[in-house]
Amino acid sequence: MHAYTPRSIKRAIDAGVLCIEHGHLLDDATAKLMAEKGIWLSIQPFLDDEDANPVHSPMMRARQLEVIAGTDRAYALAKRYKIKTAFGTDVLFDARLAGRQGAQLAKLVRWYTSGEALKMATGDNGQLLALSGLRSPYPGKLGVVEEGALADLLLVDGNPVENIELISDPARNFVVIMKDGKIFKNLLTK
Repeated sequence: MHAYTPRSIKRAIDAGVLCIEHGHLLDDATAKLMAEKGIWLSIQPFLDDEDANPVHSPMMRARQLEVIAGTDRAYALAKRYKIKTAFGTDVLFDARLAGRQGAQLAKLVRWYTSGEALKMATGDNGQLLALSGLRSPYPGKLGVVEEGALADLLLVDGNPVENIELISDPARNFVVIMKDGKIFKNLLTK
């Protein structure tokens, strides 16, 4: 459920929602409730930077700045209460932002270690997607590297745990890309 405010988040939880998308205006009591009930938070690093959505009215800009101002607090609350957190992108309808997903993931080092951010975007997101059950477009185990799991793998030229900025430029730094067990990019053979 897309929700930003404590009131909308609480209503969604009361209705049985298992994941809150956004949640940037989260407060302490609502974060605690989410943690107690095992509710996921799929949040994006909304900042006033090159990835901010352009807005065309003063009212929308004021709302955007409110969400941006809540970003640090929402991540801090998620960490404090150990809320199950997913890396959300919410960029389906913007080709420019979709191409910057790696750069957006790299921004998470403002709140997490590189390893935590990478785990969030892989294994943790796999756990969240598994909640889709029969509606899941992925009929296999997600977020793990093991026999029988879906094989979506990347080979990075460097160590993204030491330098997460490597994922900001996938065209240059992703040497091998495998999706569903099929190789889509392989610079090792050149």
